[in-house]
Amino acid sequence: MFIGHFAVAYAAKRLAPRSSLGTLFFAAQFLDLLWPLLVLAGIERLSLAPPGDGYPLVFEHYPWSHSLLAALLWGVIVGGVYWSVRRDRRAALVIGALVPSHWLLDYVVHVPDLPLWPGSTARMGLGLWNAPLAALALELALLAGGATLYLSATEPVRNAGRWGAWILIAFLAVIQVANTFGPPPPSPMAVAWTAMAMWLLVWLGWWTDGARR
Repeated sequence: MFIGHFAVAYAAKRLAPRSSLGTLFFAAQFLDLLWPLLVLAGIERLSLAPPGDGYPLVFEHYPWSHSLLAALLWGVIVGGVYWSVRRDRRAALVIGALVPSHWLLDYVVHVPDLPLWPGSTARMGLGLWNAPLAALALELALLAGGATLYLSATEPVRNAGRWGAWILIAFLAVIQVANTFGPPPPSPMAVAWTAMAMWLLVWLGWWTDGARR
């Protein structure tokens, strides 16, 4: 799951209107922001699947970023930090819930590779990635729904909020299509370094949302 996480963050703006979209993006994608750091540090591992063997990535070991228990604990931490800084209980609850929502959405598309807790031998996942067109349709539908809720709950105050918001939504959709139909990545480390670009999307969410009210 990729843009589906951003879709949930867009929709969450209605529940936490004083929170920046960048903050909501950060919470919804926190696990994927943490994961490449752990891969690059050698703490978590992935490999590439053989050519023609379905989804190109094999997530071998990522219990600290993508187990259900870790996701819940990270949600408590992220929500707690937000509350300690902003003292907005409702927004803190929304942001805290966005973090483990990532695991639930991943559960729909991942092949069974999501652990329940560090050390768990059970692996979860419904495997929608094995039907890439269905997975793409789901992601685009989620983005359309989340973006619609966001755009209807806010209004632009300058051009960055008007055209920038639409460009960001379109950019997310293009990335998803490219991920579905593009060539496989050259190496696991290239995947981890590319995933670091997610921080740019967090910044773009903050920038475009700052031009809306």
